[in-house]
Amino acid sequence: MNNINDYIKIENFNFKKIVEKSFKEYDVVIFISSTGIAVRAIAPFIQSKDKDPAVIVINSTGKYAISLLSGHLGGANKLTEKIAKIIGAEPIITTATDNLNIKAPDIIAKENNLVIEDLKKAKDIAALLVNGEKVAFIDEDGLIDFPKGYIYNIEDAKGLVIVTNKLHINEASFKDENFFKEDKQIILQNVDENKHIISQNENKDREIISQNKNKYKEKNLTGEKSEEILISQKVDKRTNPVYEYVQLKIKDEYLQRQSLNDKCILKLIRKNIVLGIGCRKNYDENTMKENVIRVLKEENIDLKSINSIVSVEIKKDEKAIKELSNFLECPFITYNIDEIKKIEHKFKSSDFVRKTIGIGSVCEPSIELKGATIIKEKQKLNGMTLAIGKLSI
Repeated sequence: MNNINDYIKIENFNFKKIVEKSFKEYDVVIFISSTGIAVRAIAPFIQSKDKDPAVIVINSTGKYAISLLSGHLGGANKLTEKIAKIIGAEPIITTATDNLNIKAPDIIAKENNLVIEDLKKAKDIAALLVNGEKVAFIDEDGLIDFPKGYIYNIEDAKGLVIVTNKLHINEASFKDENFFKEDKQIILQNVDENKHIISQNENKDREIISQNKNKYKEKNLTGEKSEEILISQKVDKRTNPVYEYVQLKIKDEYLQRQSLNDKCILKLIRKNIVLGIGCRKNYDENTMKENVIRVLKEENIDLKSINSIVSVEIKKDEKAIKELSNFLECPFITYNIDEIKKIEHKFKSSDFVRKTIGIGSVCEPSIELKGATIIKEKQKLNGMTLAIGKLSI
């Protein structure tokens, strides 16, 4: 019978070095000790909430399991609950949003494989939620169940969490008027003979009308409809005068600016963009990088939203594409010519490319093979081609 020492490697015990090594190499560090010992041990190695491992403390009697560090992104809170259930301990979770049954933005990101644009803003949003302030939530693709603690209406919110792949968020980003109150009705008590709008309503309404005065000047006010305004008549039966009503759609640029100003806006970036790339052999790395960044900026696509780069197998060792995938921190996936041949007839082809590698199209067929929908057709960029696709994830 083998001795137990045959299976145990005994080294000089250096607690500080063991903690440092564990902090760097493992996703979870569990202390069976007091919280004081654990805090002092990990203090020199703490970096940030997106890099630190989950740290859990179990007291010496096994009565308590305590989530100490990286409760959300590191998963310490959930793991603490699992451990507590297994050993019959009481889980101690001190995160405020968890205790209030509110889903923090970093939890939304972790559960849905989203990239947090700004950790400070995530902290600010969590603070708003904990303090009872209203925070709106928008998932542009409608894939995430609406989280607890948030509201739908942007206008009433002090903060906004938006799941998107966009580089910039502004009033033009919101094409669906349901993100705002559907309309704003302004009662016009006088319309002068030149069809200028005169309002005697509250100051905000007067300001809105003043801002848009030229837009409504010299319009036939009775029953007119347009994309910008809806105007109708209504009779007050008590006094019989005819009042003119104007409904300003919330998509009005002025109102949207008012809705987004002074809000804490946090982007959770969905990695759903696929880049289809083809190029000459030994293409310049910097030129490719500059071309891709420029096109993505023009399309208002965030670099962090890139899910993958795809191309034909013959390009698997192309240095420029490999360097680009490293820069974008995404995989580079290739497909063989036989796979591409089956679907290349759907896309525009190049006789030169066909003579060179045996197929007439690379970018778009590769995107389809990845399972993405093309949102930007192939374009030629000085010796390389680029198409953009979007995954439904």
